[in-house]
Amino acid sequence: MSQAVTLPIDAEIVSQDRVSVATQRQLIWWRFRRHRIAVIALVIVIFYYLIALGAEFASVSDPREGRSARAVVPPQPIHLFDAGAFRPHVCAVEGKRDAFTLQKFYEADCSQKIDIQLFARGYEYKWLGLIPSDRHLIGVSDSENYRAEETIFLLGTDIQGRDLLSRIIHGTRTSMTLGLIGVTLSLLLGIILGGISGFFGGWIDNVIQRTIEIIRSVPTIPLWMGLAASLPPDWTVIQLYVAITIIISLFAWTDLARVVRGRFLAMREEDFVTSAVLAGASWNGIIFRHMLPSFYSHIIAAATLAIPFMIISETALSFLGLGLRPPAISWGVLLQATQNVQAIALTPWLMYPAIPVIVIILALNFMGDGLRDAADPYSTT
Repeated sequence: MSQAVTLPIDAEIVSQDRVSVATQRQLIWWRFRRHRIAVIALVIVIFYYLIALGAEFASVSDPREGRSARAVVPPQPIHLFDAGAFRPHVCAVEGKRDAFTLQKFYEADCSQKIDIQLFARGYEYKWLGLIPSDRHLIGVSDSENYRAEETIFLLGTDIQGRDLLSRIIHGTRTSMTLGLIGVTLSLLLGIILGGISGFFGGWIDNVIQRTIEIIRSVPTIPLWMGLAASLPPDWTVIQLYVAITIIISLFAWTDLARVVRGRFLAMREEDFVTSAVLAGASWNGIIFRHMLPSFYSHIIAAATLAIPFMIISETALSFLGLGLRPPAISWGVLLQATQNVQAIALTPWLMYPAIPVIVIILALNFMGDGLRDAADPYSTT
C-alpha cells in the first residue's frame, strides 16, 4: 500500500519572499536582533535613558542635601529577610571615633532595622519641572519615623554627607543628555557641511576639506582644556552646560562630514539626482529629500558610535575641573573627589561613578557595532 507523503514547506523560499517585500527598516531590524550582544546593549541604553528621564523618582534622597554628621558613610547592604520572613531592611549606622587616632568610623547597628519599601514617600520634587510629587522608587517605610536622607545610604555618602546613589542617578541625566545633545549638534554640522562639500565640489569643497584637516591636526584634549578654562568662573550651571556641549560638538563633526562627502561624490552622478536637478528641485531638497535618505541608516550608526565619545569627553573635562563644576552633578564632577590616593584608599566607594561610565560606553559601542552591521547592505552575516 502506498502511503501519503507530506512535502515540507521550503523555508528558504518563504524567507526570500519575505525579504523581497520588506522595507529597509524591517531589514535593519531583522539583522540587528540577530546580534544578541547589541540587543542586550540596546536594553541597557534604554534603561539608562529611563533613569535619566525619571532621576528624581529613582533617587533615594535629595542629591544636594548633605550633613557633615553623616560624611563618608560606607555603603549599606540591603537585607531581604528577617527571622525567615521577607522583610527588606537596612541596619542603622552609628558613628564613632577611634580613641587613639580620633578618626571617625561607622558601625552597623542591626538592633535597629529600618524597613525599605517600593514607591515610598520622600523629598518633594517636580518631575521635568512640571508635575509635583513625593514618591520615590525606594524609600523608608511610611510607618517608620525616619527620613531616607538620614538612614539609607546604599552606595554610601561623599565628604559632604550627600547620598552617592542619588547623585550618580542625577549625574546620569546630565552626562547622557549632554552626549545626546552634543551628537545632535555634530550631526547637523557634519551632514550640512559634508553634504554641501560633496554636492557642489570645487572651491567650496576645498575650503571645507582644508578646514576639516586643520581641526583634525590640532591636539583635541589640550584644545578642549584651553577653551574650557577660558569660560568665566561666575557662569551658571546652565551656561556651563551649553558651553561644554558646544565645545565638544565643534570638534566631533569632521568624521561624519567626510563620510557624507564621500557618499555624495558617488551619488551626485546617479540618474535620480540628475532627474531631480532637471526637474528644478532646489539643492537643499535634493540633499535632504533624495540623497540623505539613501544612507540614513549609516548616519544612525555613526551617531550611536559618537555618543560614547561625547560622554567620555565631558567626563574627562569635568574630572580635570575644566568642564562642569559644582553645584552641577555629572559623572565627571562626582569623580573629582577621587583625584588623590588618600581618598581612594579611605573611601573607595567614591569610585562608584566610574562604573556607570564604563557600562554605558561599552553598551553604546556594542549597540553601534550592531547597527553598523545591520545597516550594511553588503553584509552577509
